[in-house]
Amino acid sequence: MSTGLVTLFGGSGFIGRYAARALVEAGYRVRIAVRRPHLAGDVRLAGPPGWIDITQANVRNRMSVERAIEGADAVVNLVGILYEKGPQSFEAAQLGGAQTVAECAAAAGIKRFVQISAIGADEESRSDYARTKALAEKAVRDAIPEAVILRPSIVFGPEDDFFNKFAGMAAHPVSNVAPFLPAIGGGKTKLQPVYAGDVAEAIAAAVSRDDVLGKTYELGGPRTYTFREIYDYICEEVDRKRYALPLPYFIAKPMGLTFGAIWKLPVISTGIFGPPPITGDQVDMLKTDNVVAEDALTLKDLGIDDIESVEAIVPTYLWRYRAYGEFHQKGEA
Repeated sequence: MSTGLVTLFGGSGFIGRYAARALVEAGYRVRIAVRRPHLAGDVRLAGPPGWIDITQANVRNRMSVERAIEGADAVVNLVGILYEKGPQSFEAAQLGGAQTVAECAAAAGIKRFVQISAIGADEESRSDYARTKALAEKAVRDAIPEAVILRPSIVFGPEDDFFNKFAGMAAHPVSNVAPFLPAIGGGKTKLQPVYAGDVAEAIAAAVSRDDVLGKTYELGGPRTYTFREIYDYICEEVDRKRYALPLPYFIAKPMGLTFGAIWKLPVISTGIFGPPPITGDQVDMLKTDNVVAEDALTLKDLGIDDIESVEAIVPTYLWRYRAYGEFHQKGEA
């Protein structure tokens, strides 16, 4: 017997798959609301038959949002983008989308609402990503004061676009000729990576518990790293000798702006070329540490004490970037 129905917007994404599994394990039926249902069929594997349904919805279309939350007991909004392309802008997807979903949920009488934001969300930030995340938090709370805000740091797991991205760069044939990884701002920015499974457990707790309503939580892993330390760790794991090449912000910013503009072109924005190497907005984000604030509520306040570390999880999937894969012995490359 289920505890209730949760509509999960953006549920076919990286974190969404983990969240669907955690919610099913907590006893909830899950409705995955996505723009392209035909590409989300594998999410059903996160739970037993009949427990996970998929419906079409676009957070830029109010009518589709209203249909997606019909009969739901709770709503989780995971929709977010790391760079802009085509009609997917930070304003439309992160701010406008969150506002629409929250307003529709409020109109339907739903008070259990979880908004996935990000550490560093700030209305005054130069980064459009961070600024719209902060404005989305405000829009959600204006519509539903009881909403729970979760702000994760960099999220890692086998499907992530962080450790995989830099490991791929380290393993690229070009790196054999130019063995460098760009360290923007000298690689001094601090990060507190958090495992996707722990973020999912936080989502399930935010949906289930009464004592979390109206609160904001910052989600980080057990250890803080600088970007250079992350590079060193990745290179050690994939057994590649690469060196951090300091790239000052005043050089990185125009490079990022150029890549960002190129990736907005119609042909490029189709996604066939993958994500841009860096954008101007991401350069601005790297000027601020991405770590849990000292006075913030955290994973432990949500009852999650056994927090997974980078060292425990990342080696289970970075082996594919070694010269001889899973059976590679260090020093063979």
